[in-house]
Amino acid sequence: MIVAVLGLAFVFSQTCQKSQIRLDKNEAIARAEAQVDFTPKRTQIRLLRQGLNSRPYWIVSLSRPGTRPGTFSELAVVRIEANTGRVASVRPPQN
Repeated sequence: MIVAVLGLAFVFSQTCQKSQIRLDKNEAIARAEAQVDFTPKRTQIRLLRQGLNSRPYWIVSLSRPGTRPGTFSELAVVRIEANTGRVASVRPPQN
C-alpha cells in the first residue's frame, strides 16, 4: 500500500512539474530577440497553454513598423516553452 501511494505521489509530482512556468516574461523576450536578426521596435507577449497536456508557451511577437499604416517591415513570432525555456518555433523561419 505504501509503495502504491509513493508511486502515485511521484506520478502526480511529475505531471505538475511539466505545467509550471519557470521562465518569466522578460526572459522569454530576451530569448526571442536572440532568435531574430533585427532590433524590434514593438514587442507583444502572451502566455498560452497548448496541446493535450496544456503545456505553457510564451508567444512573443517582434516587429518593426512598415512605411504604410498597419504594415511591418520586419515581423517574427517566436514560441518558447515556459517551463524549459526551449525555443519551439520561429516564424518566419530564419535562414
